[in-house]
Amino acid sequence: MFSKRIEKLSPSLTIAISQKARELKAAGRDILAFSAGEPDFDTPKIIKEEAIKAINEGFTKYTSVAGIPEVLEAIRIKLKRDNNLDYSHDEIIVSNGAKQSLYNIMACLIEEGDEVIIPAPYWVTYPELVKYHDGIPVAINTTEETNFKITPEMLKKAINPNTKMLILTSPSNPTGAVYSKEELSALAEVLKGTDIWVVSDEMYEKLIYEGEFCATASINNDMLQRTITVNGLSKSHAMTGWRFGYLASKNKDLIKAMIKLQSQMTSNINSITQKAAIPALLGKADADVEMMKAEFKKRRDYVYEAFNNIPGLSAAKPQGAFYIYVNHKEVMEESMAFALTLLEDKGVAVVPGIGFGSEGYFRFSFATDLETIKNGIKRIEEFVKGLK
Repeated sequence: MFSKRIEKLSPSLTIAISQKARELKAAGRDILAFSAGEPDFDTPKIIKEEAIKAINEGFTKYTSVAGIPEVLEAIRIKLKRDNNLDYSHDEIIVSNGAKQSLYNIMACLIEEGDEVIIPAPYWVTYPELVKYHDGIPVAINTTEETNFKITPEMLKKAINPNTKMLILTSPSNPTGAVYSKEELSALAEVLKGTDIWVVSDEMYEKLIYEGEFCATASINNDMLQRTITVNGLSKSHAMTGWRFGYLASKNKDLIKAMIKLQSQMTSNINSITQKAAIPALLGKADADVEMMKAEFKKRRDYVYEAFNNIPGLSAAKPQGAFYIYVNHKEVMEESMAFALTLLEDKGVAVVPGIGFGSEGYFRFSFATDLETIKNGIKRIEEFVKGLK
């Protein structure tokens, strides 16, 4: 009855766990959810005011598919200011969140049999979009010993004539790992002389707690030409529901292809969201972002120490984003069993590592208040003690 393509697609485990938690909560259970990747802060006031202004001024009609000139200009300025990258308006397209940006990329570039290298643990959506477009996801398994990052040797070993693309995420969802400039430069050396595309997901760029962020496309001109930068405002500016994502590529023909595709799918993104995004991109809400980051860092420090003090659990220190990836192999090998039993027994929702391509871990989001975090970790500690 259904297409083979849709049958290939697996539902998001992140959403599945969150849905199960909501069902239990609706049934009267006391549920603490640490499964969703959504900031608990409100969207900054200046952004909301710009949206209200747009509504009151009647800015509610269709716009150009790629985005209004003002928002494209704001993205251009942002990329130059923050990342020292030069793009023109016809090298940028805005979409309904980074997910649509990624969908556009796969739909325009991946054909049957194309291989896409994805370091694991990975965000759940990457391999699914590759499979949906008849590509072959090739996972490179990383470990805590490499801080969940691929090495040049790992990348070189994975490349073959069918390799079409490499996906990099920094900071990482789910591990919080961040690639340094030196690490990206070393990967760039491996890619030199190939025609492999690089998709650089930089959604958590603003949420780094140590060191500095380095954009993949900024490494050198070779990387600039091959890299498609994906970003948005959902995480940094607490705008998950606004659905604002964008990508930039020096390949203007690729942008034209994406505009053609998006014109037949969604046309332009929400006109009001585009207006609201402009002050965020221009840095007018930076004080709010810094406030959120400072709070996330406090929580990061707490959860890192707390989980590593629970016998049977361990975790690497996340450098960015708002997740910690916890190793539970000592008490239970299967992550789905761990997550479901924890939810049923203690009312705590976390995402099993199997959804991110690695077994024996769970992802814990600290994008919620510290009191709830402390309560949740206490329940997890009681649960783990009961398993030993």
